[in-house]
Amino acid sequence: MNSPTTPPSSELHERTVSELSGLLQARKLSAVEAAQHFLNRIQFHTALGAFLSVDEEATLVQARAADARLAAGSVSALEGVPLAHKDIFVTRDWPTTAGSKMLSGYRSPFDATVVAKLKDAGAVCLGKLNCDEFAMGSSNENSAQPPMGFSQPEPVKNPWDTSRIPGGSSGGSAAAVAARLTPAATGTDTGGSIRQPASFCGITGIKPTYGRASRYGMVAFASSLDQAGPMARTAQDCALLLSAMCGPDPDRDSTSLDVPAEDFTLQLNDSIAGLRIGIPKEFFGDGLSADVRAAVDSALAEYEKLGARLVPISLPRTELSIPVYYVIAPAEASSNLSRFDGVKFGHRAAQYTDLADMYKKTRSEGFGEEVKRRIMIGTYVLSHGYYDAYYLQAQRIRRMIADDFQQAFGQCDLIAGPVAPTVAWKIGEKSDDPVANYLADIFTLPASLAGLPGMSLPAGFGAGGMPVGLQLIGNYFAEGRLLNAAHRFQQATDFHSRKPQGV
Repeated sequence: MNSPTTPPSSELHERTVSELSGLLQARKLSAVEAAQHFLNRIQFHTALGAFLSVDEEATLVQARAADARLAAGSVSALEGVPLAHKDIFVTRDWPTTAGSKMLSGYRSPFDATVVAKLKDAGAVCLGKLNCDEFAMGSSNENSAQPPMGFSQPEPVKNPWDTSRIPGGSSGGSAAAVAARLTPAATGTDTGGSIRQPASFCGITGIKPTYGRASRYGMVAFASSLDQAGPMARTAQDCALLLSAMCGPDPDRDSTSLDVPAEDFTLQLNDSIAGLRIGIPKEFFGDGLSADVRAAVDSALAEYEKLGARLVPISLPRTELSIPVYYVIAPAEASSNLSRFDGVKFGHRAAQYTDLADMYKKTRSEGFGEEVKRRIMIGTYVLSHGYYDAYYLQAQRIRRMIADDFQQAFGQCDLIAGPVAPTVAWKIGEKSDDPVANYLADIFTLPASLAGLPGMSLPAGFGAGGMPVGLQLIGNYFAEGRLLNAAHRFQQATDFHSRKPQGV
């Protein structure tokens, strides 16, 4: 496919998922037309580095099949709707690299369950999106794969300011949605990797309750934390996608919950009058920048206008979430990534003397610096003499963090606060200071450790005109309530409809 010299003239990309669905169902638009439009936009905006791979023919095959189903009377809300997948999900028709050299050239013989469910609902895949290597990162600067249009690895750019990061690890997904290269995308959230990039790029993203969406076919980082979720411009779109993505998968994912799939769109228009929104004092301390606080405070005031009631609460172990997460997640990563040894699949060193030398050289060549750092930390905390002192202790505190939330939910229905302490920072600004990157996850980690659903919705703008997201956290299985609260806010504001210049 040749890159067009001018952007597509149609404004089709301004349509949301629900609007595209309406056009497709009314037969005012074909799935092939929609897919081709977005494929052209992807080619025109390769400089963002959001996409790792597209396959025009594979996409159009899916689009033609969707058109045939629409002609036969399909009423699926996602029939013919184009979307893209984070490159952490294995896909049969596209390469899957997890942003790593280790999986260069790998093609899966099957689809991840989330990919298969969306395909079964009629969605058309546009391609695979850039991400931090094995989903390890908060900035999307850790990808080892060259994006489309580049011969070397390149950080994804934030469409609001291309000198800034889009967030991570689902930065490619967030940037692509914000730049209107796809109406929606899948992401994964281990410690905030849907919510933080959604905040930084001014879109909506939701992480469901742990176990709601199957992890089968999702390249593992930390098995007790990883969870799939949708990223789109509106809560309504996220509700449509999440309805298709969720559901039990007992034969292929032992952590999948035996909770039936549900239609998350049914609660969207419920009144939120009387909704109790908990405001944790620990989320509004000295580490929160003034511009982010101002946007969050303004959003909370809007909720009060809509009839919600703000309730002061405490999550006293918030600060402990960072050391706890950066013990548990690397420990699980150390175990999960042990399979990448050059024997069965993935990269293998070209020169080695024996089996041990092959392991060492393969892993040294195949993994990037951040992945190696986390493997080493994880191996250390699991080693003899340190397991009890670090890993076991972290798991105990994790339980206490979950208990803090349950106590809080005795006083409120939802919890609200900032997603990140600042707006998106400049590319390279924190590259030499991994701890600074880790500290930026302070507000997203607690919900991940507790396995709770959480989301980010556009709530205003901060320094440099950069987007600020409002984080909403619900109790277990409260996705419908979260999406309802977000949708009502979006009906009263227009932050979700703002777009970056030049896209």
